[in-house]
Amino acid sequence: MIAESLPRDAGSRAAWRVLGLSRWQRGTTLRVITLAVYTLLTVFPFYWMIITTFKQNSDLYSETNNPLWFNAPPTLDNVTYLLEQTRFLTWMWNSLVIGIGVVIITLITAVPAGYALARLRLPGAEKLGIAIFATYLVPPTLLFIPLTRVVHTLGLQNTIWSLVLVLPTISIPFSVWLLMGFFKNVSFEIEEAALVDGATRAQAVFHVILPISRAGLAASGMFAFAISLQAFLYPLVFTSSTAVKPVTLGVVTDLIRGDLFYWGSLMAGALLAGLPVAILFNYFLDDFVEGITAGSSK
Repeated sequence: MIAESLPRDAGSRAAWRVLGLSRWQRGTTLRVITLAVYTLLTVFPFYWMIITTFKQNSDLYSETNNPLWFNAPPTLDNVTYLLEQTRFLTWMWNSLVIGIGVVIITLITAVPAGYALARLRLPGAEKLGIAIFATYLVPPTLLFIPLTRVVHTLGLQNTIWSLVLVLPTISIPFSVWLLMGFFKNVSFEIEEAALVDGATRAQAVFHVILPISRAGLAASGMFAFAISLQAFLYPLVFTSSTAVKPVTLGVVTDLIRGDLFYWGSLMAGALLAGLPVAILFNYFLDDFVEGITAGSSK
């Protein structure tokens, strides 16, 4: 086996020598090629979404046309149909309300839970934190059955508030685990100094711990918001009227009718719904990365 691998290695080195590249240049070339392939795979879905949004139907459905470029002048008909013939703006507003509600409930629950498990030296806190995170791994397909009973009991069926109630069951466990790791990285001496100076525990948390943990809070909030925007199963189960659907469900159910797919308007809906989120994530990217890396280091 070793003897077989030696000729391959020798041949590979000979190929690089033919190209006249040093070891450093070879490493740089491989990194550039890898990065280029990754960039292509990442950008291509967005490129496909954009050109499909602005293609005419005759161009979109013709098998002889080049699918990677415009074979006819671009058009705004797909965007116009989406905005005028569907309730897209209502769905976007519903998604915004649901997302804000999920973020608020997640942070109100996860911050005290993460703080208590990370800094109050409770017996079994580490194991309890792992158990809480383990609930995040439970598939939503198992949870929606008991949650249906809860939603029905509270009289929230077919309302956006049912989603505000059930979606935190996904975001809270991960946020608690994330904030636990982040709070552990905050020096205990800083909090103890505040307590010595006469601050209460709550004052120390709000005026000392939380400002230092801004990145962790941003990461948790963005994760909760992303969970609410990408949810599909729970909206499908708990909402049925067009007026209360979030954008993830409304676009799909209204623009796919049997075997008829309105691909142009579907891509327009995905583009218009995803663009604000992409801008928001890009704006808070540093805080999100810092929060994820700091929270997962413990």
